Amino acid sequence: MNLTEVLVKPILTEKANNQQEKLRRYAFRVNRKANKLEIKSAVEAFYGVSVVDVNTIVVPGKNKTRYTKAGFIKGVKPAYKKAYVTVAEGETIDLYANI
Repeated sequence: MNLTEVLVKPILTEKANNQQEKLRRYAFRVNRKANKLEIKSAVEAFYGVSVVDVNTIVVPGKNKTRYTKAGFIKGVKPAYKKAYVTVAEGETIDLYANI
């Protein structure tokens, strides 16, 4: 798998921001087929930091229902994979540089 296909986007939430400040841990949405070694090498290549640890989790899809004029519409949000990447002491990733 190419390194450009591994990282989908960073996760920018309150919980993720607290972990960035306190634990040097960054959250990314990654490709479902990517493993921890590929995630580590992709973060090191794109952001120029040394990665200490990578934790992954697969978030299951959720059933969603809407009520419309035509009746109930049922669907499923797709499952996705998250990776929590811990960087070395004294290093940071600037995720807000391109916003």
